[in-house]
Amino acid sequence: MLSTLIVLPLLGAAIIGLLPGKISSKAFRSLALIFASIAFIWTIVIAYFFQINNVTQQFSEFLPWIDALGLNYHLGVDGLSLPLLVLNGLLTCIAIYSSDISIPRAKFYYVLLLLLNVGVTGAFLAQDLLLFFLFYELELIPLYLLIAIWGGKRRGYAATKFLIYTAVSGILILASFLGLVWLSGASSFALQGLNATALPLTTQLVLLAGLLVGFGIKIPIVPFHTWLPDAHVEASTPISVLLAGILLKLGTYGILRFGMNLLPDAWNYLAPWLATWAVVSVLFGASCAIAQTDMKKMVAYSSIGHMGYILLAAAASTPLSILAAVMQMVSHGLISALLFLLVGVVYKKAGSRDLDVVRGLLNPERGLPLIGSLMILAVMASAGIPGMVGFISEFIIFRSSFVVFPVQTLLCMLGTGLTAVYFLILANRAFFGRLSEQVVNLPRVYWSDRNPAIILAILIVIFGIQPSWLTRWSETTITAMVNPPNPIAAVSLYQEKSQN
Repeated sequence: MLSTLIVLPLLGAAIIGLLPGKISSKAFRSLALIFASIAFIWTIVIAYFFQINNVTQQFSEFLPWIDALGLNYHLGVDGLSLPLLVLNGLLTCIAIYSSDISIPRAKFYYVLLLLLNVGVTGAFLAQDLLLFFLFYELELIPLYLLIAIWGGKRRGYAATKFLIYTAVSGILILASFLGLVWLSGASSFALQGLNATALPLTTQLVLLAGLLVGFGIKIPIVPFHTWLPDAHVEASTPISVLLAGILLKLGTYGILRFGMNLLPDAWNYLAPWLATWAVVSVLFGASCAIAQTDMKKMVAYSSIGHMGYILLAAAASTPLSILAAVMQMVSHGLISALLFLLVGVVYKKAGSRDLDVVRGLLNPERGLPLIGSLMILAVMASAGIPGMVGFISEFIIFRSSFVVFPVQTLLCMLGTGLTAVYFLILANRAFFGRLSEQVVNLPRVYWSDRNPAIILAILIVIFGIQPSWLTRWSETTITAMVNPPNPIAAVSLYQEKSQN
């Protein structure tokens, strides 16, 4: 069942690649959407048959591959990866549907989008460290080309910067994986059965540091964040949707699956420092967002801040905080995708994202009233207004993390207040007041522009009102994965050992 999720978009990419280039871009788009939609529906089927109370990897597939390297084709899904798998399928469909019908070099464009889906899906399913790394690196090439070819004026600079940062990320992750396997004496890269807890604490800390920096670049966490604003600003709207909505989650998924899960002793020892690191990332991202006048850059910096909440929850490493981290991954994926979609529509219709230029877009006659209304809903969700998924995920993060790290949690809560400030600036300056003379006679907004945003807005409200529909898939897996549940006690234990 799981290989189908990889084969379907791969088959779609192959078919599109073999078709004559004279076919219209709309036909390529329709074909890509068909394969992506079938793959997304298949993830829903997998979720339907998923056994919530089973903590093991389900629908497992194993095939020996390269014995000399200890590499096997081993796939599986559990409560940590399933929500992200479904999110990836949904956002891929939305990205394809939202792409410009007349986009140049459409054949190559949709092939890359489907290959990007293959890389992300494979990374979430991989139960072999080396297999995960291969899929993790696979998504690098399509994303680089999607920014470099279809991006803005500075697309070459942004794509190259992304490539360099991600290449460094991959090197650090691979080095840490090799160290985990070789030093622990494992005979293969299989995730199941890998035991690194017997290694000396110093060795564990070195390996964990490599994973934290490697995945921290992907999240991204300050100071490894500088590639993200440039990539977002220069990328097209569909690529920004995928980048913020799902690709950043490879970083947070990685630190939970491979950092906290494989090296719990070192993780608990570093937990206070990780919580402090989360504070820096949250406050820095929010402060930079306030200073922006480009709507897209503001949303990009907001992503840096909101991903910091996940690091705080991961540092607390209690069953409730890790469950909240998974919720925040899905919540941020939906909200950031909606924000980038709406900013893209504003730029497409008004010709500018500059808050000094666009004003009064809520004008019911000559503005963008529905887009403006959805934008207000999106910024309210991102600011943590009750009744939306952003509120419940952040509330549970703060509730569960406060018990472990009260000071860091209070400082991160300040970031929520700053979120309200910069998004209030965005909504007030872009959508209220008199319609700017520089953006009069706006083109008509078609339902093809509205439909993806409406779907995301509905999901944000539904999961905000009924969060148990989201948490039920992960609760059992997270409870079994978190061990030990008390990081403070673990830190005290190691301090006592070091003194002795």
